[in-house]
Amino acid sequence: MRVLLANWLAALALFAGGCDSTDTTVLRVGHFPNITHAQALVARQYRWFEQRLGPDVKIQWFVYNAGPSAMEAIFARTLDLAYVGPNPAINAHLKSRGSEIRIVAGACSGGAALIVQPDGRIKSDADFRGKRIATPQFGNTQDVAARAWLRSKGLRVTMSGGDAQVIPTTNPDQLALFQKGALDAVWTVEPWVSRLEQEANGRLYLEERSLWPGTGGKHVTTHLVSSARLLKEKPVLLKKWIAAHVELTEWIAAHPDEAKQLLNAEIKAETTKSLPLVTLDAAWKRLNLTHDPVRASLLKSAEDAHQIGFLRDKPDLSRIYDLSLLNEVLREKNLPEVE
Repeated sequence: MRVLLANWLAALALFAGGCDSTDTTVLRVGHFPNITHAQALVARQYRWFEQRLGPDVKIQWFVYNAGPSAMEAIFARTLDLAYVGPNPAINAHLKSRGSEIRIVAGACSGGAALIVQPDGRIKSDADFRGKRIATPQFGNTQDVAARAWLRSKGLRVTMSGGDAQVIPTTNPDQLALFQKGALDAVWTVEPWVSRLEQEANGRLYLEERSLWPGTGGKHVTTHLVSSARLLKEKPVLLKKWIAAHVELTEWIAAHPDEAKQLLNAEIKAETTKSLPLVTLDAAWKRLNLTHDPVRASLLKSAEDAHQIGFLRDKPDLSRIYDLSLLNEVLREKNLPEVE
């Protein structure tokens, strides 16, 4: 009996040793399977953050296809961090009346563009009158940019019509409809910009970064966003993540070929299909991975959303940024701080 009891206790101790310790911290992180979320994709393949945060931190990754659902997960406390575009972050911050959602670093600038049909139906800004322009999602960053730009050209654009029709359409459907000629133009993000050029002979009309002269052409398409709760309760852990994020951004810039291989492997793991190398190479040239959130570009996006009626009131974004931890990291690395 004693032998059986001893064996049972030994097995119980072994089982307990193999389970997560009560000291283990679980960090839940969201991202999209998009090239503009390069740090997250490379990190998952490389186990970059796991190596730098240590064995006491368990990282759980979650893949999203739309920013609003990732922001809802932060509200529901099922997500702590997310790589996400500016407009979903703005909308979520305002929805919580500034109590949630903090942008703690930038991730990617560039990669968004307007592609038109190659047959000459659109040669100038005036030719967009009466045309059908697709965007990835109603109210997303490219959707707001497209509507604001059309409005700046004197076109009346309503939520469902006007002088030009903006049609929220998923990226795969954009490509198929563009190939059939059912869409006149598409305002989207990489790698779909390059796919429209290569697979549908689309013509580049403008890159979104050209609309941001006040920021030197920098317009952040992806931010690193934290829940306010994580920032308040676990600032040391969040600082470690941000430091690893900055280091990873530098590593990718120094090792682009290896980074592209890792990114493509992760895209295949998440979507079952990797990008053709010609597409990946073309898309990569339009991206600028950065830890700088380029505050001016987000404020411009918010103003555009207000002007076109997506935001009823002039947005108060005075609390959406908390760059204190990022600037601590930058000081320690002797890098310029960000505003």
